[in-house]
Amino acid sequence: MAVKPIEIHGDALAELKSALRWYLERSESAADGFIAEIDRAIELIAATPARWPIGELGTRKFALARFPYAVIYREKLMTVQVLAIAHGHRRPRYWEERA
Repeated sequence: MAVKPIEIHGDALAELKSALRWYLERSESAADGFIAEIDRAIELIAATPARWPIGELGTRKFALARFPYAVIYREKLMTVQVLAIAHGHRRPRYWEERA
């Protein structure tokens, strides 16, 4: 199965950078773990985007195991678009305007 290219919405990238800064201010090892989980999530999503159940507005959600974040994405014809790196306990569904 071919791996689809990932495109990351600008706001999702900003969320990732903000979360990484927050973890870096507290613990370099936590920040490393966070990035490792994000990298793993992106790799799995790119390889098997239909693996996670379809949800609101045709999006899917990959919940990180060790951190309270989820990667919200949608599969497009030629790419996978990451819409949000969403904190699980803040502003539910705020990213819907991006879909």
